[in-house]
Amino acid sequence: MKWTDDRSGNVDDRRGSGGGGAIVGGGLGTIIIAAIVFFLGGDPSAILSSGGNSASRTEQRELNQNELQVGEFIKMITAENEETWAKIFADNGMRYQPAKVVLFESQTQSGCGTAQSAMGPFYCPADQSVYMDMSFFQELQQKFGAKVTEFTIAYVMAHEMGHHVQNLLGTLGKTDQLRRSGKYSEEEMNRVSVATELQADFYAGLWARYSNEREKFLEPGDLESAVEAAEAVGDDNIQKRSQGYVNQESFTHGSSAQRKEWFMKGYNSGDIKQGDTFNQLLR
Repeated sequence: MKWTDDRSGNVDDRRGSGGGGAIVGGGLGTIIIAAIVFFLGGDPSAILSSGGNSASRTEQRELNQNELQVGEFIKMITAENEETWAKIFADNGMRYQPAKVVLFESQTQSGCGTAQSAMGPFYCPADQSVYMDMSFFQELQQKFGAKVTEFTIAYVMAHEMGHHVQNLLGTLGKTDQLRRSGKYSEEEMNRVSVATELQADFYAGLWARYSNEREKFLEPGDLESAVEAAEAVGDDNIQKRSQGYVNQESFTHGSSAQRKEWFMKGYNSGDIKQGDTFNQLLR
C-alpha cells in the first residue's frame, strides 16, 4: 500500500521503554486460554482476572530503524482511521471520539489488565485503546500461514478500530449486559461473540473503502492480503490446525468464509447500515 503524509498523535509507543511488571494470571493455563482468543478479541480482562503473579522485566533500549518505521506506519494508519470514522460519524449526525493505540513488546498495563503478547492485538473498552505487539504478525505468518503485508497490519488495526466504533455506538455495552445477565447459554453467547467480531470485520472493510476513496493508497494485492489474514484466523481454520476437527457451536469469531464475506461486504457496500451482523446471526 502507498503511504500518506498523515500522522496521528494518539499513538503511545512503549517499545524499548523497559519495565514490564507483574503478569496477572500468568502461566500455561492463561497462555492456552489466550490462544483461543488469539486474534482480535474485544475484552481480554476475563482471562487476566486470576492466578499467580510473576515478574517480567526488560531492559531499556533504543528502537532500531525498522522499528521506528513501523511506528510511523502505525501513526499513519491511526490517522487514516481517525479521518475516515470522523467523516462517517459526521455523515450520520454523530461525533467521533478517537481511540488511543499502544505499541508494546512482551507486556504492558492496560485498562483491562496486563496486556501480553500471547493475546494478540485487542481493544480495551475501559480505556478506549488498541493494544498491539508487532510480534503477532510473525505468529500470523508462521502459525497460520497468512502472507503478511503492510495492508495486513492495516486490516488488523481497522478491525480493532471497528471494536472502538462498536464501543462508541453502545454495541459492546449491550453485548456485555447479555453476558453478565447469565440468562444465555454458552452457545448463545458464542453466537453473540461471532456477530460482534464479524461486524468489526465489516467496519474494517468499510474503513478500507472510505480511506482508499480519499487517499488512493490501495495497490494490487492489498485487499487479497487482508482477506487472506481474515480467513487464516477463522475459527474453522484455527480449530483444524489445533485440534484436527471443527466444532461450529464453539465458534467465537466466525468461519474463514464469514470473515471474508463481511470484510468484503463492508468494502463493497460503503454503507455502515449494511453491517447488522446481529440480525443475520441471532434470529
